[in-house]
Amino acid sequence: MDIINTQVLPLVQSNIINPLRPYLTPITHNLPAPINDFLLSLLGTKCHSTLVLNLSLENPDCTSLLISKTLGTVIILASTIVKIPQILKILNSQSSAGLSFLSILLETVSFLITLTYNIRSGWPFSTYGETALILAQDVVIGALVLHFSSKTSGSFIPAAYIAIIASSIYALLSPDLVPSSSLSYLQALAGILSISSKIPQILSNYLNGSTGQLSAFAVFNYLFGSLSRIFTTLAEVDDKLILYGFVAGFTLNAVLAGQMIWYWNSKGTPRHGAEISEKVADVTTGASVSGTDGGNETLRRRR
Repeated sequence: MDIINTQVLPLVQSNIINPLRPYLTPITHNLPAPINDFLLSLLGTKCHSTLVLNLSLENPDCTSLLISKTLGTVIILASTIVKIPQILKILNSQSSAGLSFLSILLETVSFLITLTYNIRSGWPFSTYGETALILAQDVVIGALVLHFSSKTSGSFIPAAYIAIIASSIYALLSPDLVPSSSLSYLQALAGILSISSKIPQILSNYLNGSTGQLSAFAVFNYLFGSLSRIFTTLAEVDDKLILYGFVAGFTLNAVLAGQMIWYWNSKGTPRHGAEISEKVADVTTGASVSGTDGGNETLRRRR
């Protein structure tokens, strides 16, 4: 960040912004009220004046805030579609092979707690927006995995799953049902659940020798999103617990991204069956829900 502040930004200021200032200043001083109010609430009075009105990048604190807010906004926008390819992949193949329901469930519970905690804390939507959007997509994916599973096929169990999630959100949003002190403990647990949610999927990929229906777009979006959140946390949030959670999440997302590259051309032939006991395979099968005959045949060959 020091290199950006001391070398890159001065060059941008002198070579790009300063020559354009006579043309840009009339625009920035006469922005429509909704846009100006949004920027003011996003940047604060001091940095709004420095960055928007004066068009200056010479304040390191304000430039760091600008970069952080920009990354945060990009993350929220990207999260609106981050798991749509995954949903389409399941629907097109009519299969949830290779997807770990346990991973999906852990992430869903983690995001559910984090979302309700932020809402009850009164934080701006810009600080947690992606949580709400990804949670909605996770619920859809979880229901689809249950629907296409040979063990839970049908409409009742997916519908019950959605009803349980909705009831949980209602309960967590109610101070009468879940006191603030209890919700704070749950928020601490949410960080652990978020990290743990990656482990079953990583293990499932390793055992299957394939990433199955896992979406590459979602994996790499998560990777760059978690890296960006490390920066935004360093820039805006003085909380080591949150920072360490993002660092751990980025590390596990990097493992998933590495598996996606390693198994890119894999057809799903089991590579590790001879090395792993039947007991371990059975446990993993319980975590990774598959709804195709081909997936069941693969498991029979492995045994």
